Amino acid sequence: MLRFLTAGESHGPSLTLILEGFPAGMPLDIQDLAADLGRRQTGAGSGDRMKIEDDGARITGGVLAGHTTGAPVAITIPNKDFISWEKKVIDPMSIPRPGHADLAAALKYGYPDLRLGLERSSARETAARVAIGAICRKLLLRYGISIGSYISQIASVRANFTGKTLEERIRQAEESAARCPDPEATRKILQAIDIAANAGDTLGGVIELAALNVPPGLGSHVHWDRRLSSRLAQALMSIPAIKAMEIGEGAGFVSGSGSTSHDGIKLQDGRLERTSNHAGGLEGGISNGEPILVRLVMKPIATTRIGSPSVNLISGESAVSRYERSDVCPGPRAAVVGEAMMAIVLAGALLEKLGGDTVSEMDQRWFQMRTGRLENMEVRDEPTVFWP
Repeated sequence: MLRFLTAGESHGPSLTLILEGFPAGMPLDIQDLAADLGRRQTGAGSGDRMKIEDDGARITGGVLAGHTTGAPVAITIPNKDFISWEKKVIDPMSIPRPGHADLAAALKYGYPDLRLGLERSSARETAARVAIGAICRKLLLRYGISIGSYISQIASVRANFTGKTLEERIRQAEESAARCPDPEATRKILQAIDIAANAGDTLGGVIELAALNVPPGLGSHVHWDRRLSSRLAQALMSIPAIKAMEIGEGAGFVSGSGSTSHDGIKLQDGRLERTSNHAGGLEGGISNGEPILVRLVMKPIATTRIGSPSVNLISGESAVSRYERSDVCPGPRAAVVGEAMMAIVLAGALLEKLGGDTVSEMDQRWFQMRTGRLENMEVRDEPTVFWP
């Protein structure tokens, strides 16, 4: 029901995005996008480009009189740096950078200049995703669903969150230059980023995402592509430089046993609750009412000032890759992109669950949703013949 497309290149005149399937009747203006677009541009480890761009967006379709109409929402994000590239004669790029799409894209599309692949594969495109995510976030917030993120590790520096709730981690992360809710870890992360920058190198990290107050019943177990877990995986793994993803306990399940790895169920004041959240809020590809927890592993950005071994595709001689303007550690910024992709997936799942062409119709069905209370269950003490 909800899908989006983006278009535009890293150094082109603008990014364009279209969001289709969004319901009518929700208030929306540019200010709803500005906060998240601004968050994407801040954080330790950002490159020089963030000093140039301001990601000012313009809504060009699907919103009239300040409300969505049900038509596709169209938005453009101008590139302020385009003036430096327009009509500029650029030397051909013939040395592929290991770790980037340069060589793979040229092999696939037969590009005569590697920059053709670079322009579209650039993480610049994620600004459009963040704008779409901001729209979806507003829809989710209408129903009390919130999404946040924080950094749990950069390079070898690991944060300590002992005793902090998810809400505290998310709130404190917004106050940290490294988007890390551990002050001591933040200090060490900033030092590590400075050392890497001075050495002409880059760093990776671990991003944790959390969706709070997600109702049970989003997603489905009946088909592989309707599982909320698989949809989140596709969306989040599509973010540039993300190389691994975990839901809930993730890889930690390996060291446990079946009896200790799963979340017990208890009845508390008439409500079915969990004794833990190892599953990360998802069971059988369906949300179970607990916070949805996802962990992303981001590799160090491949563009380093010191270069990497490569080959000049024109001469066939060995060469060292050339530096293209980039971040030292994009983790804090990528976390905001992760939030956006999670918001898009959850908004789509919520629309499927509630249906409706307008938010007023969704509002009515929201209050009819089956909750985690025992009285809402329809399980009966009756024998059944499943295959008569």
